[in-house]
Amino acid sequence: MKRFVFNPFTAVALIFIVFLVLFLLPFLLFGLIGGALTNLGFTWMQAMLILLGIIIGSFINIPLTEIENRTVMFERNSTFFGWVYRIPEYSPSTVIAVNVGGALIPSLLSVYLIVRALQLPGGGSIALSAALGVALVALVTHRVARPVRGLGIATPFFIPPLCALACGLVLSWGMPFAAPIIAYVSGTLGTLVGADLLNLRRIGELGAPVASIGGAGTFDGIFLSGIIAAFLA
Repeated sequence: MKRFVFNPFTAVALIFIVFLVLFLLPFLLFGLIGGALTNLGFTWMQAMLILLGIIIGSFINIPLTEIENRTVMFERNSTFFGWVYRIPEYSPSTVIAVNVGGALIPSLLSVYLIVRALQLPGGGSIALSAALGVALVALVTHRVARPVRGLGIATPFFIPPLCALACGLVLSWGMPFAAPIIAYVSGTLGTLVGADLLNLRRIGELGAPVASIGGAGTFDGIFLSGIIAAFLA
């Protein structure tokens, strides 16, 4: 028996799809990030500089410590929420690092936003609301985070941003201008605490050679949770 593979796309359609992927998606991404940062009070020039720093910083991992792996089992591939992860070879130890673009810069932005908010009338209420939002997002994120053997801790990308958005809208009651700030801080620090910091004790059981906090850079859950929530808020 012969098996035929039918290509449903014409050459023009394929060129159009490639154009969308290579050219339009980056503009959409920059628009999302730029819109979120301008909602937080930054100018477009400042937003682009921050984005440039995040992109460059996504290639930089700062090692913090090294722990011994407590397992020798690993899989070549693993699926989590429909996403297939390629698992590297087993390593006898795991280097715990922090990614500059995916975790350090977003966290510093959160601290800056809180400090700036404290200088405004009612800034104490904004800071308390943001702290409550961080706790709620951390709780939800920790509940849905799952260890991926050989890789690290994975979370479904849509749950932390939606939770942060809800916190921003609800906890900013009576101070609507504070919604993006609360949403961003809740999404960024809440995901950092819930997915990474609260699961550090489990890293040694996964057999991953490197566990980088925020290691996916501009596509990491820490960064995307805050950006998406701030943009929608």
